Amino acid sequence: MSRPPLLEASGVSVSRGGRAVLHEVDLRLVGGQAMALVGPNAAGKSTLVRVLAGLLRPSHGVVRLEGRDLAGWPRAAVARRVALVTPDDEGAGSLTVGDRVALGRYPHRGPFRPLTRDDDDAIRNALEATGIGALALRPLSTLSAGERQLAALARGLAQEPRVLLLDEPAAHLDIGHQLQLFHVLDEVRARGVAVLAVVHDLQRAALWAERLVLLAGGRVVAEGDPAAVLLGDAAAQAFGVAIHGHAVPGVAGRLFSFLNGKAAGPEAP
Repeated sequence: MSRPPLLEASGVSVSRGGRAVLHEVDLRLVGGQAMALVGPNAAGKSTLVRVLAGLLRPSHGVVRLEGRDLAGWPRAAVARRVALVTPDDEGAGSLTVGDRVALGRYPHRGPFRPLTRDDDDAIRNALEATGIGALALRPLSTLSAGERQLAALARGLAQEPRVLLLDEPAAHLDIGHQLQLFHVLDEVRARGVAVLAVVHDLQRAALWAERLVLLAGGRVVAEGDPAAVLLGDAAAQAFGVAIHGHAVPGVAGRLFSFLNGKAAGPEAP
């Protein structure tokens, strides 16, 4: 029996300024799942993530959280269940890293209430998971772009959500921090959290995600096993490149090569 989705979009369309941005998008995200949302620039990926987080209401269709229309949920109740991390989620520069991460506890405690032991534990765990515990007293204004990105992720983890949505979470991160980031996401989903990330690095998306959703022109044009999606005609057409998969001993999953145009040699086994 298939698991019921924690978060589900059904026939979601969004229009802005008279222009259609999303067209009848269907998507199901279940607990413990790692889903990568990929697609060319201006495909509607960031818009879809904002709709799923409840920050943007669809023109048509419905988003359901735990089986209920997201539009009917109180905002604080949504924030206790769904965390969104975006590249511009940096916070005021005068805040310390610790204070920024502590804001993730706001949905659980409300205004003007002191932090509890549970809050302190959640904040400490989020700082340790992202490897920035030593930066807790540093003002955000003194951090590098990558460090600010990790602070934003820690704030999302401190919310202790059931669904974690990330828009380009690896932006500004060097390779070491990218590996740490996806390791953290694996640990989060191992606890039953549903994780959806917009990922521009197709190789990283294929190695990390259980399921790949390809968005192009505001539509879901392919969805399923990462290798099957990337080696399909829809991906080649969406990105305008030839994509080939290569089986490499000792590597879980295929490695891919991307060539301009469609003229390329046969796919490696």
